[in-house]
Amino acid sequence: MRRVIILLLAVLCGYPIKANSMVNDSIASSPSEHNFKPSEVMLPLTLMATGALGFVEPMSTWRVDIRDNLQEWRGDHRIHVDDYIQYVPIASIYGLSLLGAEAKHDYVDRTLELGVSYAALGVLTNVMKYSIRTPRPDGSSRNSFPSGHTATTFMGAELVRIEYGDESPWYTVGAYTIATGVAALRVYNNRHWFTDVVAGAGVGILCARIGHWMLPVTRRFMYNLTGMDAFVYPEVKEGGASLGLSMRF
Repeated sequence: MRRVIILLLAVLCGYPIKANSMVNDSIASSPSEHNFKPSEVMLPLTLMATGALGFVEPMSTWRVDIRDNLQEWRGDHRIHVDDYIQYVPIASIYGLSLLGAEAKHDYVDRTLELGVSYAALGVLTNVMKYSIRTPRPDGSSRNSFPSGHTATTFMGAELVRIEYGDESPWYTVGAYTIATGVAALRVYNNRHWFTDVVAGAGVGILCARIGHWMLPVTRRFMYNLTGMDAFVYPEVKEGGASLGLSMRF
């Protein structure tokens, strides 16, 4: 439910409206930046494969040793902010531009990009969780692999990199620092094996890139379906905040 609320809030940061004008063919075209590149799947697939090694020796023994040593050191102490800060990178996809940073895409495209990424994330994580059925380290359930929290926050961090990485590398550093912190807390709180969060990071990055690759197709589909070519969005300028109107002809 928290994911749905956060996504709705994000969408409300830029609310689409319909108009009668048609979308220009140049808007619906596929720019080269969205072309699939095999090299872009190497990192996420490597992370996912590394996480899968948790099912075989010696990694399966190492992850138990890490859990036991951490539990002995941690005791009953828990830090539950990971349930909330996992969404900070996602909120930043919109929030950074409200603070004056220049995103690569407008609010419409970022919303479409995020929506497809989230859909891919939901399908991939749930298929893996409920087909592999790995017990959690605390024994509470059998849906530990991969870490959904980690996948969510790394998806957001990768979308921040895509949208704002050219503006400043510090946006990417900040988003990935938060994502890494969430992953560490999932292990610290005994909710996931460390291999779960490694795989979750790979899933999140992959799903963000799927959303980016699919943007030209998603854009064309949504515009053909709804006729949407105008967009109301919040805007922060010197002297105060206002609503902006973006129209495409």
